[in-house]
Amino acid sequence: MKINLLETSDSHGFIFPTNYVKSFDDKPFGVLRCASAFKSLRQRLDNVIAIDNGDFLEGSALAYYIAEIKHQSSPAQISNVFNAMNYDFGVLGNHEFNYGLDYLKNTIKESSRHFLCANIIDQDGNHPFGAPYEIKEINGIKIGFLGLTTQGTTKWEKNENLAGLTFLSAKDTADKYIPEMSEQTDLNVIIYHGGIERDEDGVPTEVLNGENETYDILAHVDNIDAIITGHQHRKIAGHLLGVPIIQPGHRGEYIGHIELDVQQDENGKYYVDNSETELIATNGYKIDEELAHQLDDLQTSIDVWLDEPMAHIDGKMDFDDAFVARLHKTSFIQFIQKIQMQTMGVDLSATALFNDEAHGFENPITMRNIITNYVYPNSLAVLKITGAELKAAMETSAKYFDYQDGQICVNRDYIFPKLKHYNYDMYEGVNYTINVAKPVGHRIENLTYHDQPLADDVELNIVLNIYRAVGGGNYQMFDQDKIIKSDDRMMSQLIADYLHHHETIKAENNHNFEVIYRP
Repeated sequence: MKINLLETSDSHGFIFPTNYVKSFDDKPFGVLRCASAFKSLRQRLDNVIAIDNGDFLEGSALAYYIAEIKHQSSPAQISNVFNAMNYDFGVLGNHEFNYGLDYLKNTIKESSRHFLCANIIDQDGNHPFGAPYEIKEINGIKIGFLGLTTQGTTKWEKNENLAGLTFLSAKDTADKYIPEMSEQTDLNVIIYHGGIERDEDGVPTEVLNGENETYDILAHVDNIDAIITGHQHRKIAGHLLGVPIIQPGHRGEYIGHIELDVQQDENGKYYVDNSETELIATNGYKIDEELAHQLDDLQTSIDVWLDEPMAHIDGKMDFDDAFVARLHKTSFIQFIQKIQMQTMGVDLSATALFNDEAHGFENPITMRNIITNYVYPNSLAVLKITGAELKAAMETSAKYFDYQDGQICVNRDYIFPKLKHYNYDMYEGVNYTINVAKPVGHRIENLTYHDQPLADDVELNIVLNIYRAVGGGNYQMFDQDKIIKSDDRMMSQLIADYLHHHETIKAENNHNFEVIYRP
């Protein structure tokens, strides 16, 4: 008998096939394409179990508009689409908490899929977001599904959005529940909003900080017949330690598919005789027009809101190439740094170009510019650090660059196994050079603060987004204990508020840093 598992993951509110950089896009992704694909796949596959692996509430202009502009108590429009797709199970991603616990709880209430949440407990040890696991019987075969969410959530999310919650290790939780499930099941499947931290040989592919525990789970927990992953936005279909595994990218660009060929031995025990995995590209499917039509009014309202002029630019704040902008700085980056420093009352700041879709602000500036350039719901925090800690942070950032074939380029570690452009920060309030010819850890040269060489023992206040402020991106010199002030407003709101009070923005660039290769 064939059991077919279909997965979406990390759709991030991208219902339509657009990233909202331009109106009326037709990009090769989107949940509406997944909806059509699901209908087609169900017609040709037997015994389908559909699963969403989380991070569905936040990330797109549509998701932001529903939560922050319309101030809805829940994203009913998103939930309606997911409900129409007839998912069996869902788990929570780390971004499900971005708009607060009430918003999340209301979303769960209006969702038809069964949320599974084994490793998030409240103060009484209960599971507030769903049962740890559920057993589904298909033609006499009992299949257990265990739901897990990355414990890294606690490093990045606002404390008030996680009040009273404890995130346990995914590996330890699987080690607890899989034996319990196995007493009742024939097969076990883990649904994990988390990723893979080692390759097939056990060699670490990223920092081993508990954010991703897939390898650790499979290496230490028996009786797992399939594992469904996400969070890293990687495109994976294969086997890890003999277990079928999938991860379908993000924004609905792929559907992950595991086919389990289940047989029965002479004692009547069911087992997986063979398994196949694949990623199914959704660009070959048209959007589900019926579902899209239900959202026409919402999409029209979003486009009107995105294109309303907010301020004019005296000069130029856009750019064509994000990598060049990271090499040479732009007036757009200086503008973001300015807002961060003015908001928090400091003269030292760091920020990033989060992805390669960023292109700066066009003239006039619109909300579309803000949303597509500042894609995360970050708030700001001020840290008290030393000069030595600032240098260490800048050296960490300087790892982003490499030198190949006579040119400065991006370090492969920031491209594979996933894109991590957001972990390269540019700094304002200091002047410095990154010399890519120097060894990692010794690349920052000519570092000055207030026109003087920066001393290691000087105390500094620096404004950062909250992800970086708590050490996100393996910036180990930063942590929660160093935060002396924070602002709960999202950066996109701060930018919009600034523009509402400044009809004309002057494009400025002090070129305070350079990236060179000088042996």
